[in-house]
Amino acid sequence: MEPRRRVRTSPGATSGAHSTRFEPVGWFLGWFVGLAGWLVAWFPVQLVRRLKDSEEELPECSDRSEVCSKVDLYGAPWVERQCRCPGGRSCPSSLHADDGHTIVDKTRQYKLCEPVKRLPICRYFKDVTWTLAPGGGLGNATVQRVHCRCRPGSVPYLVRRQPHRSPEGNPGFIYAFACSPQSRLSCQHKEPCRLFTVRKRRSSQLEEVNASPLCQCPKGHRCPRRHTDPGSLPARSYSGVLEIKTYSGYCVPSHRTEPVYTL
Repeated sequence: MEPRRRVRTSPGATSGAHSTRFEPVGWFLGWFVGLAGWLVAWFPVQLVRRLKDSEEELPECSDRSEVCSKVDLYGAPWVERQCRCPGGRSCPSSLHADDGHTIVDKTRQYKLCEPVKRLPICRYFKDVTWTLAPGGGLGNATVQRVHCRCRPGSVPYLVRRQPHRSPEGNPGFIYAFACSPQSRLSCQHKEPCRLFTVRKRRSSQLEEVNASPLCQCPKGHRCPRRHTDPGSLPARSYSGVLEIKTYSGYCVPSHRTEPVYTL
């Protein structure tokens, strides 16, 4: 399989739901376990521009549930092409989520070759909404498949990981995510309202940020939307092949000229 390709841009038959036996988990525990899967699952490859023949070089999507393109809108938008749609169809390239082919996860969009309305609605805590599996080739890319849609206002979280060995014999894991209702708990004193995980490869300036809301700030306060906003403090850092930094966002008083941000 050819390695996945990423393009930097400027703004401008239905799979059934997979059931699990896992019971609901605590919000913080769900985030913490999800963080472990997130750190392992993403392997970005940055391209400055899209080559004319890059579409032909991409592997063909194996089935209609496979994500053909990923869009990240946390900072400067970037697009990562995953595979090309079969039958000569084009993978949606819009940065908007209302194209009928998009699954939204916070600041990320997952584009599918097939209309997302054909996917069933996930049951909370029981159905696997998507899986991340190691891909083949030198790029060590991931293959993401969407099996059902989370309800509006819900949040995906990691429910299990399963050992996996690629056709080349490389060990890895398959990560399965389910849907949870978004937390409406009020933040306690000195409790973080949002946790950020910032991943940066040594060979690239591109950052991938995962922001996980934890609780609701009290009236008159707001939660940092980005890890660089006031109220966001560095937490732990991890060095090595993957350079990881984590930040905790705390509720700060809202100014009259600024809207109160709700999770």
